[in-house]
Amino acid sequence: MIIRIMGLGQYKVPSSLFDELNAIDNRIVDHVTKGDEKAYNQDLAALISKIKHNGKVLGAEEIVESDVIVPPEDMTFEEAKDVFTGSGIFED
Repeated sequence: MIIRIMGLGQYKVPSSLFDELNAIDNRIVDHVTKGDEKAYNQDLAALISKIKHNGKVLGAEEIVESDVIVPPEDMTFEEAKDVFTGSGIFED
């Protein structure tokens, strides 16, 4: 699975990690829905960290379509309201 973190590049992440990343994504949607900005910030950072630590960075010369695009860690809570809706960015 190829995941792009906006501003940080692309990572090849094992598909076996999908369920765990999806669970974090679902929590982020819940935080945004409930207006919990602190929990949103914590889980967005956790999502990005999990991808970076478990994925392999793809070189800039490798042009591959991303399966998922993750917003940057500095995305504001207001901006997140437009992104983390419904089933989130990791769709089942």
